[in-house]
This record gives sequence, C-alpha cells and structure tokens, in this order.
Amino acid sequence: MARLRDDYEKFTLRGAEIVAVGPDREEVFRNYWAREELPFIGLPDPAHGVARLYRQEVNLFKLGRMPLNSVIDIAGRIRYIHYGSSMTDIPRNEVFFNVIDELNKTSM
Repeated sequence: MARLRDDYEKFTLRGAEIVAVGPDREEVFRNYWAREELPFIGLPDPAHGVARLYRQEVNLFKLGRMPLNSVIDIAGRIRYIHYGSSMTDIPRNEVFFNVIDELNKTSM
C-alpha cells in the first residue's frame, strides 16, 4: 500500500495539500520531518487542541492517538473523515483521490 509520501505529487496535482498532525512538540516534529525528508506539512499538537477539535480518539492500550484521516475543502468543511480503530487502520490513498476528484468536478 502506498504511503502519503509516495503519492504526494498525485495529491498536489489535484490541488490538494497534506497536513499531518501529531502529539509531539515542535522540535521533535521538526527533527522527524528532516530525518524522514517528508514533503508535506507537519503540525505539532502537543496540547491536543486539533485532536479535540476533530474528536480524535486517544487509546493508551493501542499506543496513543488513533489515526484520523480527513479531506477538508477550501471553505474548511469536512468532506470525508475516517476514524481509525488501530494504528494500521488507514484508508488507501485511492479513497482520498476519489473524494478529491469528486470535489474538483463539482467546483468547476
């Protein structure tokens, strides 16, 4: 299964941007992004404000925050959201491409 990094160009060609939000402090995020050479935006959320806003589940028995993947349109409306039930419960990139392609069709 392709990771977000692998298909980053396919997202940007659709006019989309990826933002990854995580619980770590800014310094930890910056170091990880540099080490992994991630092409998309990383947003540290150590106070969990974004996690609370989107009702992201925290499950200490499953290693912390459960995956939450969403597509948010240019007006800030959530058009697709997936709450993962485990650390590996993440939709395939094609799911996001389909949502983005449909949004792009309706905005023309």
